[in-house]
Amino acid sequence: MTAPAEEPQPAVPYGTPDAPRIAVRGEARLEVDPEIARIGITVASRGKDRRAALDDLTRRNTTVLDLVKTYGDAVERLETGAFSISPELRDKGRGERVHAYHGRVHITAVLTDFTALGELTTRLADLELTRVDGPWWALRPDSPAHREARQQAVREAVQRAREYAEALGTSLAALVELADIGAENATPPYPPAPGGRMRSMAYGAAEESAAAPLDLEPERQRVHAQVNARFTMAPPRL
Repeated sequence: MTAPAEEPQPAVPYGTPDAPRIAVRGEARLEVDPEIARIGITVASRGKDRRAALDDLTRRNTTVLDLVKTYGDAVERLETGAFSISPELRDKGRGERVHAYHGRVHITAVLTDFTALGELTTRLADLELTRVDGPWWALRPDSPAHREARQQAVREAVQRAREYAEALGTSLAALVELADIGAENATPPYPPAPGGRMRSMAYGAAEESAAAPLDLEPERQRVHAQVNARFTMAPPRL
């Protein structure tokens, strides 16, 4: 006759007298220089008919793209976003008569050279019917700053647990669990807010002499990391 299998024993969430547990939180906050800056460029056009507005927009868009590309490796990414050609109706008169057409195209540029950024932003703002938004400062997703913050948070958790154990006249025995805050009940990811506030916006008209480059001060980035950690410790003598 086969002996019945032993039922698994439920886990003890708070440890036992022979293996007490310590639960702590480790946290780190860093301030570091940004690695990239993003600017938004809006190129506009206007024409009496659709073709004229489209041709003008094509020309202005090419001018902007060519200008940005002259900065070579300083530009990490250049992308074209939304594009539109829309009619402008007359305010007066009967019927829906088109007065003019407006064109618009949005471009995003990401730069790593902040000296070039100030010069490029000024030159773009100096173009007719061209709007510049930004810059928005940020770190790359794989920035070493994120790793450093996580490591500091872990070291703080270990140090805090060790101090608790020492206060009881004992020492840590083993790590039971280490988890990011919210890792067990993570919410669906969503796009992060732009890194840094808007710093400039301009409509410019081309002039005979070039405008002086903007002096931009990069905005320091805040990196935050938190972990939960649980340890066992040798039984203290109370």
